[in-house]
Amino acid sequence: MPAPSRPRRSELATPASNEWMFEKAAASGADLVFLDLEDACAPAEREAARGKAAAALRELDWGRTLRAIRMNAVDTRWAHGDVIEVVTGARECLDVIIVPKVRRARDVWWVDVLLTQLEETLGLTGRIALEVLIEETEGLENVGEIVRASDRLEAVIFGAGDFSASQGARVDTNFDPVVDYPGDIWHYARSRVVVAARSAGIAAIDAPFPNFRDPAAYRTAAERAGAMGYVGKWAIHPSQVEIANEAFAPTGAEIEHARKVVAAYREAEAAGRGATSVDGMLVDAAHLRHAATVTATAALLELA
Repeated sequence: MPAPSRPRRSELATPASNEWMFEKAAASGADLVFLDLEDACAPAEREAARGKAAAALRELDWGRTLRAIRMNAVDTRWAHGDVIEVVTGARECLDVIIVPKVRRARDVWWVDVLLTQLEETLGLTGRIALEVLIEETEGLENVGEIVRASDRLEAVIFGAGDFSASQGARVDTNFDPVVDYPGDIWHYARSRVVVAARSAGIAAIDAPFPNFRDPAAYRTAAERAGAMGYVGKWAIHPSQVEIANEAFAPTGAEIEHARKVVAAYREAEAAGRGATSVDGMLVDAAHLRHAATVTATAALLELA
């Protein structure tokens, strides 16, 4: 299974209609920033926001940050124009399009075909990648097909907000249950999304955390998602970016231990043994796979 090709520890949401936020977003240090043409824009502002987004993608210094937009859902009147106007305006300065409320593989196919036609017509040298949001119960039911719908697809995101509405869940404004619930109410959905993502060799990104004034709770949510196999989390405020970048990166101790495991296993393998020990613990082929994930992530993030 291929490893994710680009870091996505933090994906920062920025309303595409709010130009005064763009420079701060570009300088936030997020792995990806998306200018949002969907829920963060009032319906009356969505068409005008396309030009603002394209100009910002072209003109600002984004450094190593991936430049993205979130388009409107394919069943809305804005979807076609979002793709055509922003791609035409931004050209090679747009790296990723996030497709919301994906229900079936055909939703991804529709955007893929439109992008292919645009890239050929405009003579673009790069290829725009896709991410998809699973935020409808129908989308979760079809997630296994969705993650294989296009070779442009690099990540799948769990969107707890709209998903809670789709499921009819009784939650508060942070998408937590309004009653005492034993465990994580979204554990099943998160598990299905990350399993589908990993099986398709793409990244899994966790849901936003609206309570940006509680950084400790955001860190806990990020660390729990990381424990499940998610490689990043949405940020709805720049203050959450650094937390996500830390939470989804292996620590120095984890990297050192992973390298010890690899070295010990290779030594045992050369001696004709299928297992060995490190720090008093058994190390076999399964441990080697875990260590390889850590070292691959460290290499992707250019960590020592």
